Amino acid sequence: MTGTAHQLRIGTRDHDDLRRRLQAWLRDLLPVGTEPVVGPVEPATGNGMSSETVTFELTTATHGPQPCVARLAPRHEAIPVFPAYDLVRQARVMRLVAENSDVPVPPVLWCDADGAVTGSPLFIMARVEGDIPPDVMPYNFGGWAAEAEPADRARLQQGTVDVLAAIHAIDVSGDEFAFLGYDRDEPTPLRRHVGEHYDYYRWVARERRCPLIERGFAWLEEHWPAEEGPAVLSWGDARIGNIIYREFRPVGVLDWEMAALGPRELDLGWLLYHHRFFEDLAAMTGLAGLPGFLRPGDVTAAYQVAAGYEVRDLDFFLTYAALRNAIVMARIAQRQIVLGERELPDDPDDVLYDRGSLEALLDGSYWERIVADGK
Repeated sequence: MTGTAHQLRIGTRDHDDLRRRLQAWLRDLLPVGTEPVVGPVEPATGNGMSSETVTFELTTATHGPQPCVARLAPRHEAIPVFPAYDLVRQARVMRLVAENSDVPVPPVLWCDADGAVTGSPLFIMARVEGDIPPDVMPYNFGGWAAEAEPADRARLQQGTVDVLAAIHAIDVSGDEFAFLGYDRDEPTPLRRHVGEHYDYYRWVARERRCPLIERGFAWLEEHWPAEEGPAVLSWGDARIGNIIYREFRPVGVLDWEMAALGPRELDLGWLLYHHRFFEDLAAMTGLAGLPGFLRPGDVTAAYQVAAGYEVRDLDFFLTYAALRNAIVMARIAQRQIVLGERELPDDPDDVLYDRGSLEALLDGSYWERIVADGK
């Protein structure tokens, strides 16, 4: 999920104990004579604030070291971002994407659906080598992506757009994708998507309501698209921090926990707003950011060419992305407060790092400001 200016603690496990458990499980799972040996388990760093992610090398009698990544549902004491984690669903989505497209998805190797190994469901995938634009500190604060030549960032941007177009081109008419439709009473995929996220907000708001988020849901109703567009496979967490790049081209697409069926603009709005979120954080700290990168007009034009589809109602989907991000930020703030990393503010809306951006989106002044600043 989206990063903030602080590294957050996700895992609470003893990694040596986890290594022993994984090794014992794989020895039971793999053919006799394989003799799997799990190397040191290390927490993944930089990105990801939802599932617990660890890396290790697996060596067998028949193969040399194989880099692997395990994703585990977080324990209750880790104060999870989401109310439920379906790791098997994530693995199923990844396998379906791999089977039905050329989207570079890391191969899913094994799943523990019941949590018998560690007490939490998990899946293991092959580790893809490459570079990921970091969340902490955000990629536009400095580092390889910020220091790249403009032509290299342009190649990264185009490759990202091509990934979205390829995901959305997958035929989801078959029954194998039906599980991605929310089982709700609302009449359309977009209505069900928003309804699901309103329920998520209500779960977060058990601790404390955020009036600005509630105002955002009212704004959505007032600005609902006249035509929602066809439902496609929505990646869900569509942002460059969830892509592995090699020579500025995508080689691995990660984090499918929010995959669903819905309009294409869900992913476009999420991609564009998350870059804007980091740009706003950069501006708050006096940094220049990357003003010529991932601009809505450029990305929309490139996507329309790649997908052969006319993007509609982008303002709605950008605002919806900001609202969804605000809910996640509110939950992460709750975690920070419990862990003693942050104090409880008097104003409940002050838990939102992007409060000012969401307010400006709702009152219609946000994009005027961005244009005036030349971004």
